[in-house]
Amino acid sequence: MWRQFRKFSSSSTAKEKKWDALIIGGGHNGLTAAAYLARSGLSVAVLERRHIIGGAAVTEEIIPGFKFSRCSYLQSLLRPCVIKELELKRHGLKLLKRSPSSFTPCRDGRYLLLGPDKELNYSQISKFSKSDADAYSRYESQLDKFCDFMDPLLDSSTPETLQGSSHLNTRMKIKLQNSAFWANCLRRALHLGQKDIVDLMDLLLAPASKVLNNWFETDVLKATLATDAVIGTTASVHTPGSGYVLLHHVMGESDGDRGIWSYVEGGMGSVSLAIAAAAKEAGATILTNAEVSKLMIEDTGRVHGVLLADGTILHSSVVLSNATPFKTFMDLVPDDVLPHDFHNAIKCSDYRSATTKINLAVDRLPQFQCCNLSHSDAGPQHSGTIHIGPESMEEMHSAAQDAENGLPSRRPIIEMTIPTVFDKTISPSGKHVIGLFIQYTPYKPSDGSWENPAYRESFAQRCFSMIDEYAPGFSSSIIGYDMLTPPDLEREIGLTGGNIFHGSMGLDSLFLMRPVKGWSNYRTPVEGLYLCGSGAHPGGGVMGAPGRNAAHVVIEDFKKS
Repeated sequence: MWRQFRKFSSSSTAKEKKWDALIIGGGHNGLTAAAYLARSGLSVAVLERRHIIGGAAVTEEIIPGFKFSRCSYLQSLLRPCVIKELELKRHGLKLLKRSPSSFTPCRDGRYLLLGPDKELNYSQISKFSKSDADAYSRYESQLDKFCDFMDPLLDSSTPETLQGSSHLNTRMKIKLQNSAFWANCLRRALHLGQKDIVDLMDLLLAPASKVLNNWFETDVLKATLATDAVIGTTASVHTPGSGYVLLHHVMGESDGDRGIWSYVEGGMGSVSLAIAAAAKEAGATILTNAEVSKLMIEDTGRVHGVLLADGTILHSSVVLSNATPFKTFMDLVPDDVLPHDFHNAIKCSDYRSATTKINLAVDRLPQFQCCNLSHSDAGPQHSGTIHIGPESMEEMHSAAQDAENGLPSRRPIIEMTIPTVFDKTISPSGKHVIGLFIQYTPYKPSDGSWENPAYRESFAQRCFSMIDEYAPGFSSSIIGYDMLTPPDLEREIGLTGGNIFHGSMGLDSLFLMRPVKGWSNYRTPVEGLYLCGSGAHPGGGVMGAPGRNAAHVVIEDFKKS
């Protein structure tokens, strides 16, 4: 019975227990699932392959004294319900809001600042176009309206069709739940109105370039906004459906402020540590250096535990995987267990990546010549995301075309962040941490290899030289750097293909289609195996939603058993 579930002490020896649930991967979604499961009374163990928890939401001291948010670098998408329900602020989560939140220097000496201050936005955009300044607040209001419409979809499981059960009561219950889901969607659609629904469909289906061209005329404004439509993807701004990725990146909030991205004190690893603290407080066990090599499947087709790389066997009738769908089903599930159609769909999913992350330790802030300042102190240009490189959507498209042709972009898109402007805990006094999120960099370049140190160095210097164009002397400020190309992200962080979302966020890979048709509600064809990572609905980013939603499905299934 539900009331009889036990909660084991985190000091228990893992291999001596038959756990209620095991979780593969100590990234933020795996930790989130663990917290909710443990709070419900289940005995839970999280198994992390690396020496440190966090997955892609991790803080690491690669260069002595400098702590890098090594992969993910900003917080906005973490669901408010996760922050509230797990009491993450009590567990140490501290958000550092940025204002202004965006700075784009131009080669002609001008610049564009944007942020939560509407008067600032109006005055800054007016320098380029009065009509664009007038349109910008309406553009933001429309996106806010669409985000409000989408919000409930993020915090719930999908209305998936019945999987395997022939019990009449179960079938009726699922049909009623699904009917209620769609009825609620219809009510919200009617409230939104036909015009806004059509505009929403246009945003979801159209290329980002079409959406932004319909709103604005200024190249640098459109290029700045379009970055959100292609970040982390291989897509061009002209790719149909890239408008959804733009919406995905403005869905979040910081302390109730919609669309505001924050730094996290201590780096992004502090998000994972806060969630882990909530999980451990509830009774979950978290093990590092615990790599899962295989899932153990009974002859009946039900999971009954995992085999670790060191030969240890851990027993459980429920396993949640925070690994990518490809890693889960192609590497961890034994051969000939999965239905052919499912196996083929997972294998053929799009895991491509064109993203590289460079983390730098520097001895001074970059000085942007367009700001024409006589002092070296931090200013508004340093507080937000600094957009370096393409100043028009056509230049962004050219960067994408280079990668499509197998070459790292000649003029890559660079998002620069300087968290030490706000966070003094992650670098020595007077020095700074800088993150560069760069695209497009093919997984396998046609003109060289990321395994070649000279090739890697050449690309890094290309990026640094581009920054020098806007901030002369930047290259000479570098103390050292850490570089993660797509193969590095795959090898070190476990991201198949280096894809930061665990798989494409195209419209054919979302909602009822994520990870594949027929299996969008965290359950899988292997009884007792669930997905809880970014490869499941609602997708990538430091959201916590897949972990929370998957845990609720597992808890519901326990109640039925």
